Amino acid sequence: MADPGKAPLDVTTCLVAGGGPAGMMLGLLLARAGVDVTVMEKHADFLRDFRGDTVHASTLRLLDELGLGDEFAALPHRMIDSVNATVQDTTVKVDLTRLPGPHKHIALVPQWDFLELLASAAQDEPTFRLMRSTEVLGPVRSGGRVTGVRYRGADGAEAQMRADLTVGCDGRSSTLRAAAGLATRSFGAPMDVWWFRLPRHAGDPHGLNGIFRSGHGCALIDRGDYFQIAYLIRKGADAAMRAEGIESLRRQVCELVPWLADRIDALESFDDVKLLDVQLDRLRRWYTDGLLFIGDAAHAMSPIGGVGINLAVADAVAAGRILADPLRRRSVTTRHLAGVQARRWLPAAIIQRVQRTVQDRAIAVGLGTDTGLRTAPRAVRLVNRFPALGAVAAYGVAIGPLPEHAPAYARR
Repeated sequence: MADPGKAPLDVTTCLVAGGGPAGMMLGLLLARAGVDVTVMEKHADFLRDFRGDTVHASTLRLLDELGLGDEFAALPHRMIDSVNATVQDTTVKVDLTRLPGPHKHIALVPQWDFLELLASAAQDEPTFRLMRSTEVLGPVRSGGRVTGVRYRGADGAEAQMRADLTVGCDGRSSTLRAAAGLATRSFGAPMDVWWFRLPRHAGDPHGLNGIFRSGHGCALIDRGDYFQIAYLIRKGADAAMRAEGIESLRRQVCELVPWLADRIDALESFDDVKLLDVQLDRLRRWYTDGLLFIGDAAHAMSPIGGVGINLAVADAVAAGRILADPLRRRSVTTRHLAGVQARRWLPAAIIQRVQRTVQDRAIAVGLGTDTGLRTAPRAVRLVNRFPALGAVAAYGVAIGPLPEHAPAYARR
């Protein structure tokens, strides 16, 4: 017998494609507003290794506002109160303990735990539906307007679901984004990233540490008993470097971080190394009639600063606040969708501008793609000279421009 609190299975008010941070947060907020919302997640669970795991101070405050702070604190996580980097033998420290508010740190938590927390909270609401193992195949249009999606369900059968509004939260490789035909501005990137793990020993550095020297660069993320390591390689060099064999990577890591030599053999083969194809781009227009993009589907972020999750969450909060009432009234228009972009375009543009600067003036130098500089970039030297700039950098990373607060209707 059908649940009277749910819409029929082939129709929903808001269909969210993708159960990542933006999609799950938007689903939770709209459900708490009483909007019938369906989230389609391609996978059966959220267990994907080497996803972004940084939850910044702005998102921690948001979880408090949603009444989820205690549940988040119960998840296995690490707190980082400083970001340290060595660039061309010059060391700089960004101290997070000077941040305003109760959260003077960044939390590292497995993303699958964070997403399950949001999913569990959303499933307490009668108008929320999460469809796992459900792949969105493309939009359905009527009269030039997107009116839902085609999808493949858990049983392998294809079907359609109608929706007043479809929101693309399916990441930088968004199926809906590809089908929408919206213009994208690409900013390029000098690097890709290899992700892998190495054991962490007592007495090893804690927090988040980056090391960049000519030809090499990596970040070591303290995960308690292991380091999650982001090793930077030149853009497009993955195949050629893998052909050199795992011993070549081991040697390069030890040259860059000599104290890892006593555990480098834990990196057994390139099966242990995952590639992140770094992209930095932004849609010029984030919407078309009946369809909105937020998060990485609207603006693919570089991993610099680990801000992608938090920017996606902030997009979802703004979208939830702006769209909840029109969706309840079944009267959402492109004007409302434009309002979401108007609210979130500037933070995305500012952060991408900073990431582009770091890529061009630090990463490209560290990887040897720019041979004109062999000392630390001027920005690094200035942060060391003027501590107030470090406080600005800490705020920019952990809170960011135009942080969002939970709508009144969603607070618990």
